[in-house]
Amino acid sequence: MANIIEITDFMAPELDVYARLSEGQLLNRHEPHKGMFIAESPKVIERALDAGCVPVSFLMEHKHVEGEAKELIARCGDIPVYTAEFDVLTQLTGFKLTRGMLCAMYRPKLPTVQEVCKEAKRIAVLENVVNPTNIGAIFRSAAALNMDAVLLTPECSNPLYRRAIRVSMGTVFQVPWTFLCEEKKVFTWKEDGVKFLHNLGFKTAALALRDDSVSIDDAALMAEDRLAVILGTEGDGLASSTIADCDYTVKIPMSHGVDSLNVAAASAVAFWQLGNKDAKVGE
Repeated sequence: MANIIEITDFMAPELDVYARLSEGQLLNRHEPHKGMFIAESPKVIERALDAGCVPVSFLMEHKHVEGEAKELIARCGDIPVYTAEFDVLTQLTGFKLTRGMLCAMYRPKLPTVQEVCKEAKRIAVLENVVNPTNIGAIFRSAAALNMDAVLLTPECSNPLYRRAIRVSMGTVFQVPWTFLCEEKKVFTWKEDGVKFLHNLGFKTAALALRDDSVSIDDAALMAEDRLAVILGTEGDGLASSTIADCDYTVKIPMSHGVDSLNVAAASAVAFWQLGNKDAKVGE
């Protein structure tokens, strides 16, 4: 049965997760099992629930309790549903809520790289991509354009940051992903990352602006059975050592004197051309 709670005290500690905790505090590196994230809008919340994420509480406009959120609330048992009028929620959070609805959820335990890549034919590897908006856009393209998984180096922005989730439209809950962790210093991405991908059975393609690059529609590149498409950080792109270690260096042909695309735009072009053509639409 729904546990509807009218907001009367802006400073109530149970509202900290929505109004006062930073992304770093929500992540909770010291106690990862207590880490949380914020899902925003009915579609994103639905996708998170479908992926098995565990809800903690809702924050929403009055009108949604018996409206758009009714089925979502029913799926979540008796967790608290904090509610108020739209202008009150805007005052509480400091900005307008997308579709007037938020849900705090526990962060799921990340799978291993091996689990994520076990059946994958095409994966995206993000090297030090730090902008959450770009992370979210890359995930949305990965989901739409037949990439089987996403791997991120430890310096990347977390895909469960609120802006990344929102920009991705919840596809961060649909595309398998994990970090290329460097626990116990078994390997470091800079020195051993590409070799690690080779050991998993992938050929590697670095997106980079190099004169010796092959075109993105190169026949040999497209024919590879298992391919890791590696994209670099905003501005500087991929590290020279990463490019040197890859099997292919790939360049997107351009015109009108444009020399590069934003990493999110480049990912969409690359995924469309190189994505898993055997993937079933709708999976």
